[in-house]
Amino acid sequence: MAPSIDAHVHLWRLARGDYDWLTPDFAAIYRDFAPGDLDPLRQGHGIDGVVLVQAAATVAETEYLLTLAAETPWVRGVVGWVEFADPTAPAEMARLAADPWLKGFRPMIQDIPDDDWMLRPDLDPAFRALLDLDLCFDALTLPRHLKNLLVLLDRYPDLRTVICHGSKPQIRDRAFEPWAADMTLLARETSALCKLSGLVTEAVPEWTEADLRPYVNHLLEIFGPSRLIWGSDWPVCTLAAPYDAWRAAAEVLTAALSDAEKAAIFGGNAERFYRL
Repeated sequence: MAPSIDAHVHLWRLARGDYDWLTPDFAAIYRDFAPGDLDPLRQGHGIDGVVLVQAAATVAETEYLLTLAAETPWVRGVVGWVEFADPTAPAEMARLAADPWLKGFRPMIQDIPDDDWMLRPDLDPAFRALLDLDLCFDALTLPRHLKNLLVLLDRYPDLRTVICHGSKPQIRDRAFEPWAADMTLLARETSALCKLSGLVTEAVPEWTEADLRPYVNHLLEIFGPSRLIWGSDWPVCTLAAPYDAWRAAAEVLTAALSDAEKAAIFGGNAERFYRL
């Protein structure tokens, strides 16, 4: 039986000082989040393991997460960060990948001013290193990046890629196109997977499952249950909903699937993709 996996969790300690985006404006999450804060939620939902995902654009934070992984039995892997544009990126990736908890890397594309950044020729050594090291690429994109992402994945067809948070569709504005069409092309033309995560923070504060359903249904239709990976995006999700509420919504939105399909989305696909 497939394990139950939360494939997108953040943990941080503010005193580390490298979470540039995390300011007091985000009052609900402007505090430390440690394994002990997540453990009761994890146990309450019968989740066997989690994947820690970078939240700072520093190698130091990746090393911090790897330390947490080594100390925490239910952490199954880490998605870290390196500066892809740095000539030393391949060597840094190899160094970090010597740690068995390191599963891949996530450049913070959504925060990079240049929408064409991912297509820069000087990033080729970093993407080649991902392939050579057999590591995953977490694509943290927004809808406006999707056409470029398709070009990138055509350039590197063997890159093991997962699109974070469904590429953050603008649910609060009920914007469906061109996000839907661009995601359809990515699903059809590439082998990328997609995370069923981060959707509640893109919806209106008083969101309901009905607000999310068109987007979730579209992802189910184009990727299928074998290419969707559930994640909580905790604690960021708590800006819009408690962990319990997002988990419950995801279960309702996938209720029509078979037990095997639900097991894949809520754990099996993450285990396979990240090789946990």
